[in-house]
Amino acid sequence: MAVQAVIFDIGNLLIGWQPEAFFDRVIGQDRSAAFFAAIPLHDMNDRVDRGESFHGVIAQTKTAYPDWEDELTVWEDRWIEMASPAIDHSVRLLRALRRVGVPVFALSNLGNETLVIAEREYPFLEEFDHRYISGEMGVTKPDPRIYKQVETHCGLPAASLLFTDDRAENISAAQARGWQTHLFDGPQGLARRLVDAGLLTPEAAE
Repeated sequence: MAVQAVIFDIGNLLIGWQPEAFFDRVIGQDRSAAFFAAIPLHDMNDRVDRGESFHGVIAQTKTAYPDWEDELTVWEDRWIEMASPAIDHSVRLLRALRRVGVPVFALSNLGNETLVIAEREYPFLEEFDHRYISGEMGVTKPDPRIYKQVETHCGLPAASLLFTDDRAENISAAQARGWQTHLFDGPQGLARRLVDAGLLTPEAAE
């Protein structure tokens, strides 16, 4: 079936998301490794992505792990530095699709408050035709329910949706629902996929 809409993930597709690398730079590799080993930071982040308060979850984590309060404050105050930089070629692809009239949606595991922080730094995150944000939806990828909510809201056939994400488990969940998919490993590959689908010319995909 022809593609009727393209759905972008956000983290590591339009903007970076590398918290380990950030903390390696800020506090050193040894301290960073100990920090990530001591605290279930990705679980903490998942709670935020499912809709819990960003600041509230961090406050609870500080109480549970008082020896790491300073590092958790860095996570809270400098979150946007972990979510960087913008991936410029991907942003150009988003805009190129919209220029030729292809609907473009976002489907991202992202918290409500962290979305606001990201929008201030990256205004292009407001350029989608619609955004499906896990914090607002109360469920995260790869839970099948989030994909079903997208289908119900957009009203398009599952087979007409082209979804790109950098995580294999999220891609597999979309494939299980009949979506077309592209496992993102860089904007050049995504550009080729969009050209192959007949959505963009090679020139427009540069």
